[in-house]
Amino acid sequence: MSRYYGRTTTFSPEGRLHQVEYAMQAINQAGACVGILCKDGIVFGCEKKAVSKLLVKPKNSEKMYKVDDHVAVAVAGLASDANILIQYIREYGQQHRYTYQEPIPVEQLVIRLCDVTQQYTMYGGQRPFGVSFLFGGWDTSYGFQLYHSMPNGNYVGWSAIAIGNNNQMAQDLLKKEYKEDLDIQDGLKLCAKVLSQALDSQNATAEKMEFSVIRRNNTDGASMAPLTASETDAILEVLKAESASKADE
Repeated sequence: MSRYYGRTTTFSPEGRLHQVEYAMQAINQAGACVGILCKDGIVFGCEKKAVSKLLVKPKNSEKMYKVDDHVAVAVAGLASDANILIQYIREYGQQHRYTYQEPIPVEQLVIRLCDVTQQYTMYGGQRPFGVSFLFGGWDTSYGFQLYHSMPNGNYVGWSAIAIGNNNQMAQDLLKKEYKEDLDIQDGLKLCAKVLSQALDSQNATAEKMEFSVIRRNNTDGASMAPLTASETDAILEVLKAESASKADE
C-alpha cells in the first residue's frame, strides 16, 4: 500500500488526502439525515438504525442534539466522535454567552467547529473526525440558518440538504420538490418523503425515523422540539394518503 493512503499529512501525487476522503466516505455509510429550511423554522429528519430488541431504548435521540437554546445539530457518522465535538461546541457557546451576555451567532459556532476538525487533518498521529453535522439555528442577524459541516473543515449553507446513506438519491428528490415558501408542516412531509426514499422503504414508521423542529419561541430566540412517535406516525399516514391519491389519478 502506498504511504499516501495511511497518512493524513501527506498529499498524494494527485493532490488528495486519502484519510480525509475515507472519513467522508464513512459518513456516507451512516444513517441518513435530512435538514430543510422553512419560512417559519427548520426541520430535521434522521434514520433510526435497527438494533437488538434486547437493548434498553435510549431516553434521548442519538442523532439529534441540542447545542444551545437557539442551535441544534443532526449527526451522521461515528457517535463517539460526535459526542466529543458536541461537548466542545456546547462549552464554547456557553463561554460566548457568559462573556458577551448574548447567544453566539450560528455561523460563528459552525466556524469554530470547522477550525477544530480541520486541525485534525494537519498533524501526524491524529485521524480526521468521522462525523458530519447539520447545524440548524436562529439568530438576530440572519434569522433561521442551516449549515453542513464536514471532516475536512469545510462548511456550506443550505436550503435543504441530505447526508449519510443514499444521500445522492435524497438530494435529487430535494432538488425537485423543495420550495422556498415551505412551512414547517410541509417541510415535515417533504422530509419524511425524502427519508423514505433514502431508506428504500414503503412501510416507514416511527421506529425507522425521527424528526425534530426548530422554531421561534415566546422569548427572543428559538428552541428545538422532537416529535413524538404518534406525531411521526401521523405525518407518515398523511404522506401515504397523498401518495395513494396521486396513484389513483
